[in-house]
Amino acid sequence: MTDQVVDTGGVQVSARTSGANQFLGRTRELKELRADIERAGLDTLSGRKAPRARVLLIAGRPGSGRTALAEELVRQVADRYPDGVLRARLTDPDGTPVPVERTARLLLTALDRPTPPGAPEDDLTAALREALADRRALLLLDDAAEADQVDALLPDTPECLAVAVSGGPLTGISDVRPCTLGGLDTKSAVELLSRHAGSVRITVDPRAAEGLVEVCQGQPAALRLAGGWLAARPKSAVADLAKQLRAGEEGTPLSRVFRLAYTGLPAPAARILRLLSLAPGGLIDPHTASALAGSSVDGAHTTLDDFVALGLLHAVDSPLPQYEVPACLHPLLTALTETQDRPAELQLARARMLERTVRLLQSCRAITETDSPETRQKLLGMPRALRFPNPRAAADWLSIRRPALLASARAAVADGELDTLARRLMSQLVRAMVAHFGTKAAAPDLYDVHTLVLDVAQRRNLPREQAAALLNLGDLDVRTGRTREALVRFRAALDAGREGSDPYATGRAMESVGGAHLELGDYDRAADWFGRALAERQARAERVDEARLHGRIGEAHTYAGRYGEAQRSWRAAVAGHRKNGDVGGHARALSELARVQEYAGRLAESLRTCQEAVDWARRAEDARLQGALYLRLADTLDRLGDPAAAQLHRGAAERMLGEEPGDCDAAESEPRQDAIEPEPDSNACEIRSASKED
Repeated sequence: MTDQVVDTGGVQVSARTSGANQFLGRTRELKELRADIERAGLDTLSGRKAPRARVLLIAGRPGSGRTALAEELVRQVADRYPDGVLRARLTDPDGTPVPVERTARLLLTALDRPTPPGAPEDDLTAALREALADRRALLLLDDAAEADQVDALLPDTPECLAVAVSGGPLTGISDVRPCTLGGLDTKSAVELLSRHAGSVRITVDPRAAEGLVEVCQGQPAALRLAGGWLAARPKSAVADLAKQLRAGEEGTPLSRVFRLAYTGLPAPAARILRLLSLAPGGLIDPHTASALAGSSVDGAHTTLDDFVALGLLHAVDSPLPQYEVPACLHPLLTALTETQDRPAELQLARARMLERTVRLLQSCRAITETDSPETRQKLLGMPRALRFPNPRAAADWLSIRRPALLASARAAVADGELDTLARRLMSQLVRAMVAHFGTKAAAPDLYDVHTLVLDVAQRRNLPREQAAALLNLGDLDVRTGRTREALVRFRAALDAGREGSDPYATGRAMESVGGAHLELGDYDRAADWFGRALAERQARAERVDEARLHGRIGEAHTYAGRYGEAQRSWRAAVAGHRKNGDVGGHARALSELARVQEYAGRLAESLRTCQEAVDWARRAEDARLQGALYLRLADTLDRLGDPAAAQLHRGAAERMLGEEPGDCDAAESEPRQDAIEPEPDSNACEIRSASKED
């Protein structure tokens, strides 16, 4: 059985320690939950087959041990679900519900299913249900804020089981009986306290321990904090702690124990703890804590480990040091920052954190470009703590910190006061992801980041950045088949480019509009828009782009069957590439000209052009193009009645391409120009707001 962990951009739920030898109590609740799995549902009682997965609901306040109970239940029944366990957190630590679309996308990723960037929620949830339709899997949906979050993710098969964790009933999901949690039983609570505080003081004064459990109302989170407080003070008696808590201010048991633990911290540590509430997604590493507090990385690492010992943080099971703020403590930390720190200080801490993240992303990307002396020099100029030893280490860091980095981008944009830093952060995040993962693999994340860039650009009225973001989003839409949606974005990018007097964006948008019309089969409009883009390039004497656009116009005319116009355009492209000294482009343009001549029935002329293209492809050392051209020569020779020469050329193509001739023929059977002519540089990952220093 596989155990698949999904992070939704909130807390990474792979950090869990509840095993058979660690979980305490809840015997009655576990028995009821296991019995509920077997219980006949309303559909079964009415004679109908259950249409969806059974849902078990564990309800309780944060800190009541509801997630630990869910994990223990999953551990006990997981062997019944051979297709694995999927986990997702449905609420961010600050209480913001995670969008269903984001959760569905990450669950699909865990199932190795494609997740088209920018796909709407309905498509993703439908794909998730389809992926789980023939599986027997178990879903653990932690910290659900509302019923819709759970309902949208439920598989349409009774063979799956969903265990949901929430603060209360999830009204709207039928046939669900919540298992509501109170405190632990006294014996289990004392054992939990003993594990964290040490057994000696608990053994010598069991009544005091029971009294402390009573004060904490058996709440696991409060007991862990109490145990951490006692462990840090070996000379303090259990009874003294219980007395202090009874005499404390009003509030929940958790808030009283937390207040006591907080006031016992040194001032620098207390400040770091408060500022951890600013960490995006509740995920912290030593760099984040160091930047927030303005301290050294090593010092911050030591402080974070101390917080774990005190029960104030959870250590994440990760190759790199990572920590998470317990969701039950996040509101308490936020309340402290509101009373103890000035708004300007909090904003400065956020700015330091974002600046540190930007510099780490710069270093992460730069380690892939060490062939450049300028880049090597820039890397050497960075502090040692910000440098990665090799590209593999940088890629691992980027992959592990990806949820926190995306959460940082979302938080920076939502803040609204740090837009310059937010734009730099998103620029570096995109570049680092493309450098390490590639555009295709990172496309879903890139789509989200470019959407955030567009939000900032619109808010700040930055037309050039709006145009860049719209072009990037449109490119990603095209790749996922949403051509009509992409066309709307490209037209909006054209308007924004004109408003910002950005000739690059304007020309790119015109060409992209033409490409969208070409994809939609509107060849007349495609040729018209390519012509407009060509006029823009000619006005600025951009000869490389001119030659390419002549080819795009020729492509549109070819699809429309206007072979005379297509030949004129491809001859113009050939001339342009020749003037520019682009040997490869010259060869590809000749190849396309030969193709059009063949379609027009001018076989002898096509043969001569194709032979010339082979010569130029040989000069360009483009073996793939040479092989494709040999195949075209073979086809033309067959039509001209020379099968012997055709066979020779097919043999040459087979040797060059390393494929069976039949496969090569199939590849060349469609009149697609893009099989040989590369797509124009789409700059799909460009965020033009970044400064040159970045």
